[in-house]
Amino acid sequence: MAMDNFLEEVATKRNKGSQTIAYIFANVLMILSGIWAFITLQVLMLAFQGNMGTGEIIYNVVLFLATAGITVLLFLNRDKIKTEYEYTFTNGTMDFAQVYNNKKRKNLGTMNIKNVEAMGLVNSGSFNRYINMQGVKRSNWFVNRDAQLFYFYFSKDSQKRIIIIEVSDEMLSLIKRYAAQGAYQIN
Repeated sequence: MAMDNFLEEVATKRNKGSQTIAYIFANVLMILSGIWAFITLQVLMLAFQGNMGTGEIIYNVVLFLATAGITVLLFLNRDKIKTEYEYTFTNGTMDFAQVYNNKKRKNLGTMNIKNVEAMGLVNSGSFNRYINMQGVKRSNWFVNRDAQLFYFYFSKDSQKRIIIIEVSDEMLSLIKRYAAQGAYQIN
């Protein structure tokens, strides 16, 4: 029985302190804007019952919509502050996923390593050649800029694309093993 080459890695932020502070700030701001929206709604209800002027009513409607909008936006997007990327390698196929706050998972796609035209480390000369090509769509699927970054260049549906990920040495050796002849480039 042949053994599968399987490796799963998760790219997480190394410095989680600033990420945690931003997440806490977003939650506090969400709660405060929600309370403010509720108070503004109460003022609006009183305004419709009382003798408030049209200008005051319009001001309170705008204030309510703004604070309620901020509350909803923060509620829907706060988990994106804690974003991680998951890379799964299985016998020459890479699966990519984005994970928000260890709760929500978004599949980014699957790629066969043999279909990649060029690949290599971002700090190599070959990366500059491909990233500066006209019409290349770039996907940054990493969280640490100082990590060992790796790129895949390929064309799909006549669209040129570059995907940049964080890789360990172990993942790099598996990718190289399954790469097409001449695809892994250094310069």
